[in-house]
Amino acid sequence: QVHVTESGGGSVQTGGSLRLSCVASGDIPECMGWFRQVPGKEREGVAAICGGRPIDSNVARGRFTISQDRAKNILYLQMNSLKPTDTAMYYCAASQVQYSFLRDDLYNAWGQGTQVTVSP
Repeated sequence: QVHVTESGGGSVQTGGSLRLSCVASGDIPECMGWFRQVPGKEREGVAAICGGRPIDSNVARGRFTISQDRAKNILYLQMNSLKPTDTAMYYCAASQVQYSFLRDDLYNAWGQGTQVTVSP
């Protein structure tokens, strides 16, 4: 089994930056990803890495960068040029299924979430 714990959320103003971190323990996952959810809306994929290959969603492209320290099993999400629409609970997740990428239904280990709030 894999357990993940994320950190790094907080409150920033529009245009600010935050870096989220996620530590995975236990079995080595095939994929790790970042997802976010706003109350009342569906969860959406932000970015993921499978086998060292990253993939970004449209919301992330050009502003967010996902990276991984595979030796330490730590996943990062560097978020720049943040907008109020980025306000959400951000979740780290791990999957044992190859090429899960942004398919949240294939992820079976989820963190508690870290809140990101971007003010105008």
